[in-house]
Amino acid sequence: MFDPTAFENIKVVIEGDIYDRDLSGEIIVIDRNDWINAAKLSRKYEISFTKKGYDPGLLSATMTIEAGLENLSAELLESVDAKQLAGCLVGISFSLVHQNEINIFEEVQKVLTEIWGEDRAIRQTVMLEALENKSPIQNDVKVAFNRLVYEEQIDDLSEMVHYMINSLEKIKKIIL
Repeated sequence: MFDPTAFENIKVVIEGDIYDRDLSGEIIVIDRNDWINAAKLSRKYEISFTKKGYDPGLLSATMTIEAGLENLSAELLESVDAKQLAGCLVGISFSLVHQNEINIFEEVQKVLTEIWGEDRAIRQTVMLEALENKSPIQNDVKVAFNRLVYEEQIDDLSEMVHYMINSLEKIKKIIL
């Protein structure tokens, strides 16, 4: 019998939680990608959503999980030394469009630090028209955990979805 990998188990739980919230009308799933890289023997899954009633072109959230060859082999080989690699990388990101004003960047940083904690690396990257210094701009915000997530922490991932929704609500108040 096939024993699913940590990546597969985590993906199924995340996907189920997010689609349950979509079916209840709390959020709207706007994109989903599931990649297998045959050259590097890696997997990547991402799912994006926004709150019901929000414009997905102006504000959305994405959860990404990734597992590389080292993660899969650590799990399948089950050596004691490799067990620490038998997990996935999880990333959270937000895409928002807002005016190019420093106070908005500072408020977004402050709110996300309050929600996700001081230990998280929160990075804002801006895209704008280089020859036209006009607003609004596209701000891609990444919340990095800089560690692997293991199957034993699956329940924490459902809590992360709640934090993502809370983040969307607070960011919307800032960018409007």
